Amino acid sequence: MAPMLTTQDQLNAFAEAVARQLGTHCRTDELTGYGLGIGRLIVDDDGRALRMCQPDKRRPHQLKIYAALPDEARLTAPHIGVTALSARHVAREITRRLYPQHAEVMQHAAELTARQAQEESSLRAVAQTVTDALPGARVNEQHRHTEILWERARRPSGQLDAAQTDSVCATVGPSGEWVKVEATGAPGSVICMLAAFAQSPRE
Repeated sequence: MAPMLTTQDQLNAFAEAVARQLGTHCRTDELTGYGLGIGRLIVDDDGRALRMCQPDKRRPHQLKIYAALPDEARLTAPHIGVTALSARHVAREITRRLYPQHAEVMQHAAELTARQAQEESSLRAVAQTVTDALPGARVNEQHRHTEILWERARRPSGQLDAAQTDSVCATVGPSGEWVKVEATGAPGSVICMLAAFAQSPRE
């Protein structure tokens, strides 16, 4: 006979039984942040976590079990629906259906993390090179790009008017793949910069 899972205490006890079936190193814990129905967390020694949820008290034998991910803003957590016929049945369905999906998504998450780390490293390297070329520049790091602002006050020779400002605003794009530059200043300075850019060798 399937157990009744209509209260938190009943689900807690059932989750403990499922954890024992999954392995001696599994434990259960409070599930926070779940606002629909009742739930319990199951965690093993490797840090692999599952959220066991009973979302509808009108169907007390129907469970939703989700694989918990480190960053669910970027990836959708895999889940299965299972009937709570017994703790052994639920553990078997987790092992057969959910754990393989969990492993696949975790591998994908690791690849995304490594790719993001490489992109951030490349972006920082290019941004640092640009900053080194503009002593005293201000750096503003944004999501996937960096803005670098350099300014210099100047007063045209022989004039008593207020000082004017030369400025360069450089934006380094994702992974440091490109740099966009906006320059304001005396015509001669800007023309020299453009000439140097036009003469630089193509990569």
